[in-house]
Amino acid sequence: MTEFERYLEAAVEMARGAGEIQLRYFRSNNLQSDTKLNAFDVVTIADKESELFIKSYITEHFPDHGIISEESGADHSERDWRWVVDPLDGTTNFNNGLPVFSVSIALEYKCEAVIGVVYAPYLGELFHAVKNQGAFLNGKPIRCSEKSNLDAAVVATGMPYDRAENPDNNLKEIERVVCRVRGTRRFGSAAIDLCYTATGFYDAYWELNLNRWDVAAGRLIAEEAGAVVESIREDRNYSLLASAPALLESFRKLLLP
Repeated sequence: MTEFERYLEAAVEMARGAGEIQLRYFRSNNLQSDTKLNAFDVVTIADKESELFIKSYITEHFPDHGIISEESGADHSERDWRWVVDPLDGTTNFNNGLPVFSVSIALEYKCEAVIGVVYAPYLGELFHAVKNQGAFLNGKPIRCSEKSNLDAAVVATGMPYDRAENPDNNLKEIERVVCRVRGTRRFGSAAIDLCYTATGFYDAYWELNLNRWDVAAGRLIAEEAGAVVESIREDRNYSLLASAPALLESFRKLLLP
């Protein structure tokens, strides 16, 4: 087994283990939740237990690696090998009993993602990619959409947690896009949105003010599936557009008029 195969196997094992924790709590009476930055920013006991499981695994098996994780922040993040973890992406969905949520785990080498795993446990969908080796859904190769016409495109987006206080909240961009495309969706998990763009379920996806842990794994998966992923803003944290190549210029014009 090569080093990268070992890392991928570990990432999948961590994702599946965290997914088992989440399914035990999902739609149960034992789910405890709280808020973080504001009333829109939810955290549950499943987030915390999933993160503890993943971090404990990394510390045991890869003690010389760093970690960046949503709930507990950075731990030796300056190291060359670094895991970037969102233990439960789509917490609002999860908290409300909606099945679109995921575990997102990326391994970076010198700040570049080389392995990405996104697992949606309720949906039974496991996406993975290794740098320069393609992208896969449940072990089968995937490719992004080949559409070239906006009016046939189905796209996804989301809104930032500071949308009530900050008028730069994606509403203007949504207004420009929604009447030009076949459909606009808001699933509530950036990791899944990027992976669904990788498969061609979506033809494009954009969102403002995300965090590194939201996008590290999904971005690699989308790029390895042939999608173009680029920054559309430098002033709103991680603000990304992921698109089928033939639609890229059309979306650039809509989002950056």
